[in-house]
Amino acid sequence: MSTAPVPKSVSDFMQHITELCGTEHARWAENFNACFANTLTTTVRRHDDGTTFLLTGDIPAMWLRDSTAQVRPYLVLAQHDPELADMICGLVRQQFRYINIDPYANAFNEEPNGNTWDPHDQSNFSSPWLWERKYEVDSLCYPIQLAWLLYANTGRTDQFDDEFVSGVRKILDVFETEQDHSKSPYFFIRQTDLPTETLDNDGKGSPVAVTGMTWSGFRPSDDACTYHYLVPANMFVVVVMEYLERIFGADLLNDPAIAERAAALRASVKNGIETYGKTTNRAGETIYAFETDGLGNYNIMTDSNVPDLMAAPYLGYCATDDPIYLATRRTILSDENPYYYEGKYLKGIGSPHTPPRYVWPIALSIEAMTSASKEFEAETLDRLVATDAGTHLMHEGIDVDDPTKYTREWFSWSNMMFCELVMDYFDIRVKR
Repeated sequence: MSTAPVPKSVSDFMQHITELCGTEHARWAENFNACFANTLTTTVRRHDDGTTFLLTGDIPAMWLRDSTAQVRPYLVLAQHDPELADMICGLVRQQFRYINIDPYANAFNEEPNGNTWDPHDQSNFSSPWLWERKYEVDSLCYPIQLAWLLYANTGRTDQFDDEFVSGVRKILDVFETEQDHSKSPYFFIRQTDLPTETLDNDGKGSPVAVTGMTWSGFRPSDDACTYHYLVPANMFVVVVMEYLERIFGADLLNDPAIAERAAALRASVKNGIETYGKTTNRAGETIYAFETDGLGNYNIMTDSNVPDLMAAPYLGYCATDDPIYLATRRTILSDENPYYYEGKYLKGIGSPHTPPRYVWPIALSIEAMTSASKEFEAETLDRLVATDAGTHLMHEGIDVDDPTKYTREWFSWSNMMFCELVMDYFDIRVKR
């Protein structure tokens, strides 16, 4: 095993960004270079078998979600750097190796050492590989996304191996099972005073109706859902099922059975979103709910992690000018969203996962990238570099009135979202 050095392609790209920023945006370049190098030098671990393990940052485990977002900007360079493509391919292989161990887990150990967030968690499966077993729909979407994006950006196909195929079948099994959660074996109980850390109803979560959408126990923040059809996560399912249809079509992997299952799931989930996942805001406009149970209950908010409602165009579910998306966007960027904050230094979306009046740089990056406004992107980048507390890195949440107060000194996902925003400003984007 070895920690990856900074490849020449990365150094050259950092210099390119520095030149694009020039003197006018020199602070962007300073933070970009610190963030872009940080992920490679501190979180990437290459294994002798060709797989890649990525620390999430200040927690000694790998999240299926975070690890994808951590390497996504490198896909632009992987188009011309086979070694970087190897690293990303190794990550896809590691992700699907983990999914084959347990598709309900969200985070894994580098070795089967039995380390865990809480050794007293109760669920219907355990393994020394599991760091945590909070079932989150997006945890199964992100590895599919990365496998597809690696192909779309490099033409590479060796990530589509037997373990990938086996993992995809397990993902489809879980998504289909969780369309009727009453038939699911999954439960999760943690002894805690925090309701966001466990599922009620003996670990099964609050009641839901069958809607066509697929059930999620937890959000991308690792907080428990209030209502268990998490609409942005289901939007992500629609997108990645289309990827599977294309992967398992005749051009790549010729498996009509998997392609047909993916197509059926995509259609069912999308119909569920469009039928049950909408509500109205206080102005009477139709918007997407953050969560629903199919029983008439809706959660009007969004969270700072991706997938969230703000990120729907970023994921590929809809266009940035879609009328329902725009109404949703206006709603979640207002006090109708209980986690929208405005302060002396920042305004934007926070999370129940962090203290009140803490805004997340991830949310600010997504807000800017889905704004279709270069001016707003520039303003956001200026705010982000001005509120980094002198670290030149991004954090999880930042106090809107005091940037010296923040959560997570080392948060690789947030660093790379900032880098992707800088790249987007200069029209450098990952092909999808």
